[in-house]
Amino acid sequence: MAADSKPLTIDTLPDLLTVREVAEILRVSPLTIKRWGKRGKLPAIRINSRGDRRYKKEAVLWLLGIQQKATL
Repeated sequence: MAADSKPLTIDTLPDLLTVREVAEILRVSPLTIKRWGKRGKLPAIRINSRGDRRYKKEAVLWLLGIQQKATL
C-alpha cells in the first residue's frame, strides 16, 4: 500500500479493483490473484491496450463470504 493512500475498507471499495488492491484485501500475493483469474476462481476484466486486470467488487466480496455471487 502506498504511503499516501488510505486503507481499503468494504465501505470505500471502488466497483473495479486492481490486482494489488484485491491482493491486499484477501491478504494474498498479486501472483495468487492472477493465478486465480486463470483458473476461473476470480475472473478478471481486461482494460486498455496493455490488458490491465480489474476485478469486480462483488466477486471479491463473494470470495470473502460477505455477499452472494451476482448472476450476470
